[in-house]
Amino acid sequence: MDQAQQILLARLLAHRFIPRRDPLARRVLVDESFRETLTHKLDEMGLVLLENPYAEYIAIGLKPEMNDWVFGEGENWLTNNMGLPRDAVALLIVLWALIILPKRERQIARSDTVGDSQSDMFGAAKPIAHGEEVAPGVPEDAVYADFGKKLGGKIRFSNNLVQLTRLGFFVRRNKMIHEGPLLDLMIDYSKLAPRIINGALADVLKLNVDAVLADGEEE
Repeated sequence: MDQAQQILLARLLAHRFIPRRDPLARRVLVDESFRETLTHKLDEMGLVLLENPYAEYIAIGLKPEMNDWVFGEGENWLTNNMGLPRDAVALLIVLWALIILPKRERQIARSDTVGDSQSDMFGAAKPIAHGEEVAPGVPEDAVYADFGKKLGGKIRFSNNLVQLTRLGFFVRRNKMIHEGPLLDLMIDYSKLAPRIINGALADVLKLNVDAVLADGEEE
């Protein structure tokens, strides 16, 4: 492992995530040899690189087989490994659906419009848009009006939103909730999106998911 890889690993461990436009992050995404060495070192540590071409950041997380060894002793592991109460997890999923699902649709649509003839296996050079233009955020007041009472009331809603923001899932500005660095990295889109789109969220909250997403688009 060379010094650049050591620096990158140290930064990821210290800061939890770095933007994909960072020179070292870019190198991971375009330099196959650099990435293979880094991935091997992470694997030896029980860790894995977290990145996808739709996210603005990269991060590191535990390999799935390490979860029980690291988090298996406490009761929180029954539902999550961040110590979040059930209503906070529900709020996280609701906001993920309102922010990430429309964002992904916009990104895919723009990529299709631009045309994608790239063969880069890491997706680093593909024409995928990022930023608030494709993930504009949702109003806090509107989210509370739609879901607040079902998620514990005003105090619980506010406290959970603060906690989720501190964990890096969201950024709050001017009463708007925006995508945070970890929102599109820590939640598996391929697993969660079909469950939400096919009605899991509606079953839990007794709402029509299509209507919820439509409201998010209008905002």
